[in-house]
Amino acid sequence: MKITVVGLGYVGLSNAAILAQHNEVVALEVDASRAELVNAGRSPIIDADLEAFLERGGLDLRATTDQQDAYAGTSFVVIATPTDYDPDTMHFNTTSVEQVIDDVARHAPQSTVIIKSTIPVGFTERVRQAHPDLRIVFSPEFLREGRALWDNLHPSRIVVGDTGSEAKEFAALLLEGAEDGDVPVLFTEATEAEAIKLFANTYLAMRVAYFNELDTYAATHGLDTRSIIEGVGLDPRIGSHYNNPSFGYGGYCLPKDTRQLLANYDQVPQNLIHAIVESNTTRKDFIATDILARDPKVVGMYRLVMKSGSDNFRSSSIQGIMKRIKAKGIEVVVYEPSLDDDAFYHSRVIRDLDEFMSVADVIVANRHAEELETVRDKVYTRDIYGRD
Repeated sequence: MKITVVGLGYVGLSNAAILAQHNEVVALEVDASRAELVNAGRSPIIDADLEAFLERGGLDLRATTDQQDAYAGTSFVVIATPTDYDPDTMHFNTTSVEQVIDDVARHAPQSTVIIKSTIPVGFTERVRQAHPDLRIVFSPEFLREGRALWDNLHPSRIVVGDTGSEAKEFAALLLEGAEDGDVPVLFTEATEAEAIKLFANTYLAMRVAYFNELDTYAATHGLDTRSIIEGVGLDPRIGSHYNNPSFGYGGYCLPKDTRQLLANYDQVPQNLIHAIVESNTTRKDFIATDILARDPKVVGMYRLVMKSGSDNFRSSSIQGIMKRIKAKGIEVVVYEPSLDDDAFYHSRVIRDLDEFMSVADVIVANRHAEELETVRDKVYTRDIYGRD
């Protein structure tokens, strides 16, 4: 069976990899350099498991920039293009998804479209009405950046927003590519599947916000954050997971998904969803104020990535801290080895770690790093457990 995957980000590439174990998979990518890397057995994104998976070979996977090549004779088209949140419209920008659906309608109307991109509640029904001759299914992804392949090989669940035969066939393809045999599978209507995705990510954001506000309280009153978290987590209904304080939730998914869910609550009574979104701003304000209380002359930002094991800077919480500190006129320098430019938002990028540690009075790190141990007295972090 031929399957087309559109978009080679972490969602598209990880799905392409697991599906290519047992099917012919052609990835359609607008960035020719990304396509070339995949064709050479290399990953264009940082994900250790994915890199090793591609390098070992044995996958029926190739990438192309040619639409006709990608769509010819395909049975499924998996859409994994970005849907960034647009603050002007207060909704996801679904233009890329809609464009792919238009392309499929022209080049592969016989195929089933599987939307993996995160979309607003009600989107699938809208595009179905616009393309009544196409089979369009939404199947949300639940992947962590930096662990995308692992989460596809060992999925917590598979959700497919359709109950027809094509939906069941696609779920079977995902199960075939997984290494676990007891994966829960849920078939729902499309709109419910869209809501599952947004509510799941907003719950995760709520949990991050909760433990961050616990930490803010403890720091303000001179209390031991770890003791409080561990005592709270002993309740089995709460548990000792996903509880490590940070500078705020960030990355590609949680900030935009919480805002999109808030927008979907228009005309629906709510307090909690709005509070979750606002709490992230409050946390960054607190962290920046706490850093400035040290009266630094030069603040060093150690790594800009959203989480360890990822190369994604998008909406990383440390950038929010950086902007707040710069707004107070404090010099900021950045240590981020993956940056090619010599400046980031008009702040000097220092690639030599020793120089960086020497220049900065305070080193801001969202997560502990062994290479900062020699200057531990300079490091500002709220990390307790050394994990995301």
